[in-house]
Amino acid sequence: MTVSGKTILVTGAAGFIGAFVAARLADMGHRVIGCDNFNDYYTPQLKHDRVAALLTPRGITCQRLELADPVQLETLFSQYRPALVVHLAAQAGVRYSLQNPAAYIQSNLVGFGNMLEACRRHQVEHLLYASSSSVYGANAKVPFSETDRTDEPVSLYAATKKSNELMAYSYSHLYRFPATGLRFFTVYGPWGRPDMAYFSFTQKMLKGEAIPVFAGGELRRDFTYVDDIVEGVVRLLFKPAAMQKGAPPHAVFNIGNHQPVRVLDFIQTLEKVLDVKAKIDFQPMQPGDVPATYADTEALREHIGFAPATSLEHGLERFGAWYRDWAKS
Repeated sequence: MTVSGKTILVTGAAGFIGAFVAARLADMGHRVIGCDNFNDYYTPQLKHDRVAALLTPRGITCQRLELADPVQLETLFSQYRPALVVHLAAQAGVRYSLQNPAAYIQSNLVGFGNMLEACRRHQVEHLLYASSSSVYGANAKVPFSETDRTDEPVSLYAATKKSNELMAYSYSHLYRFPATGLRFFTVYGPWGRPDMAYFSFTQKMLKGEAIPVFAGGELRRDFTYVDDIVEGVVRLLFKPAAMQKGAPPHAVFNIGNHQPVRVLDFIQTLEKVLDVKAKIDFQPMQPGDVPATYADTEALREHIGFAPATSLEHGLERFGAWYRDWAKS
């Protein structure tokens, strides 16, 4: 990567993906500004730990900021004037959207609308934002392609992420404003989110507790290692969609491992990595869940010459080693 010296805002910088992206951009020589609201969807201590381990040593500050407050956001933009924005802040989680829908409306819709306005007013060169594989709903056609229909979300979380894509498209169309959405597929790795299966399964298995497995363990997920996600984010950040006559400079890409794994097979790999036998509590499929996620990554590869390929076993080995160290601290 030859581009250097940019001022880049990373929202959700205390989050899992955000912390790694911010660290990588700082290592490349950019001036990175981080912000996060440090909410309690999962333990805020983990977010503070990420900041201490990944951001502070690189001189990155992570301001506490609520994106749903336009005044706070305008103050941030006026102070730092970022040239590029990586917008990863969002209320995450499919199942939690059934319990607390208001959090998704505020963060994922109001907050995202405020971000688009701030980027427009301050003439940001490129906004790269997080979408989700959840937008594909219960799509029976696999692998999921960016050209597939995505107008039947099966959770409010998915609906907000699809809404983000539509909002970004409209701003890109109206203001010739470069924006790129990334549909993430089940990201995992060190410093990950405790609400994700790989993290909670590891916790329970090492304690000898049973793990809840839905739909007979037959659900399939396209597990994507965090280093691959970071590589894709960074490459795309510096390669927005080209300005073309009659078309807005907006694009959406899948970023997944292109190798869906059955949950029961995933558990077997985790057992091997941790050297622990799992106790399984089979439960019915949950509202909002989808049978499979499977990324077609050809468009991503064509655009940036890269697509995720880290094997599940290799990625889980790294996560397992990190988790044992982190749990001791």
